[in-house]
Parts: sequence; structure tokens; C-alpha cells
Amino acid sequence: MSDPTNAPICPLCGRPIPPDVPQSLHHLIPKLKGGKGGSTVLLHHICHREIHAALTEAELARDYNTPEALRAHPRLAKFLGWVAKRPPGFASKVPGTRRKR
Repeated sequence: MSDPTNAPICPLCGRPIPPDVPQSLHHLIPKLKGGKGGSTVLLHHICHREIHAALTEAELARDYNTPEALRAHPRLAKFLGWVAKRPPGFASKVPGTRRKR
């Protein structure tokens, strides 16, 4: 396993993102809602999946387009409390289906 001390930090959960862990870029404003070419943040893949399981593209564009706003969402806050106890390389299936665009 790689050294997590110099790994980027996930702006959602605050845990390091080691290079050998699934990760993905999240558009703070969804591409389909005008965010193409806009700001992105690097997240653990599990954190990214949870965002899209909890929120629609319209909700993301309108109300949840910053890491701070995402962390304040009730479902995401509950998820973050749970995932904070897991190691940085933890990966799991996200329950439920992806929200509609």
C-alpha cells in the first residue's frame, strides 16, 4: 500500500486518497446543468457515488455545489460519520439506485 501522508485529501470526508484507491473527479456544478469545464474536486469513488445516490443533478447545481454544502446534506452527513471510521482505501457498494438527472 502507498504512503497516505502525501496523498490528496478528499474534500468530502477529509480522509487521504491514496493513489491505489478508486477515485474520481466530481463536477461541483453537473456538466448537464452548465458545469462543463467548471470546477471539479477529487473524491474517493465511494464518496462520489454517495453524492449521486443522494442528490439529483438539479439539486447539485442549485443547492449543493460546494464541498461545504454537500457535507451539510443530512444523508451525506450521516454517510460521512460512518465512512470516517473506515480506512482511506475502504470501498463498498452504495445502497440504492442513482438519483434521476
